[in-house]
Amino acid sequence: MPQKPTLTLTASPADLARAADLLAQGEPVAFPTETVYGLGGDARSGPAVARVYAAKGRPAFNPLIAHVPDIETARRLVRWSHMADRLAQAFWPGPLTLVLPLRDGHGIASLVTAGLDTLAVRVPAHPTAQALLHAFGGPLAAPSANPSGRISPTAAAHVLAGLNGRIGAVIDDGACAVGLESTIVGLANDTPRLLRPGGLPAEPIEAALGRELLRHAASDDLTAPGQLLSHYAPKHAVRLNADTSCPGEAFLGFGDVACDLNLSQNGDLTEAAANLFDCLHLLDRGERPIAVAPIPDHGLGVAINDRLRRAAAPRDA
Repeated sequence: MPQKPTLTLTASPADLARAADLLAQGEPVAFPTETVYGLGGDARSGPAVARVYAAKGRPAFNPLIAHVPDIETARRLVRWSHMADRLAQAFWPGPLTLVLPLRDGHGIASLVTAGLDTLAVRVPAHPTAQALLHAFGGPLAAPSANPSGRISPTAAAHVLAGLNGRIGAVIDDGACAVGLESTIVGLANDTPRLLRPGGLPAEPIEAALGRELLRHAASDDLTAPGQLLSHYAPKHAVRLNADTSCPGEAFLGFGDVACDLNLSQNGDLTEAAANLFDCLHLLDRGERPIAVAPIPDHGLGVAINDRLRRAAAPRDA
């Protein structure tokens, strides 16, 4: 994480090029959208996304929204549908996020989706967000640019009040026009769901679709940003804080230990966060229970342990 004061940049072409260079180096950069200021990281890089989580102090690895410049880019990342096209044509660019199944070869880091097989994607309308996406040349995973649990930022000063010294830069281009996070609609199946109300009311969405949105219930699986993490349930039991594996177990290590897979041989929590979901998926393809080495419970380790406790929680047979 950067220790020097966060740079304040403008929306000039030169400053946007500097911001794009910081993003390419894996540094988080805050930028304005029409909803709130987002904290962007390269959505194709697990370590870059892990730095976004670390800067926010985010307590769990919730799915993040991938910001892209246009519909064509979104279609390369997710499996498009008639409903998605109808909503995108009506409301993109704008404060609407669509959750769709990932397309093969998508290239999105698993930390963005929290290990799920769907991706939340949005085309922002703010001209500076658009200019940054074009300057960077790739999708940006971007939650709100504030410490986790704090009020969402609608001005660069809000960003600096919470994240100064923790991110590479903030692009200051005034206040956000909407001031409320995007509306999220789930289109992973034939039933469109309102997963999060936001800056676009449900009524025009329903009018565009010609049908009502199913409202998300508290008992439903959680699949979108702004909700709790969806439980990824491995096929077999997960045992935490294991010094070594027992006979018949696969061992997920951390640090300099003998194991089947290692989150970070050097004990780097940022690297461990970036590798977490990929490692769990790889081990879950086998037929053995999974033992997991102890993870330090500070910094990103808090989020890693939160995710592991969810994976290890008792569940119905």
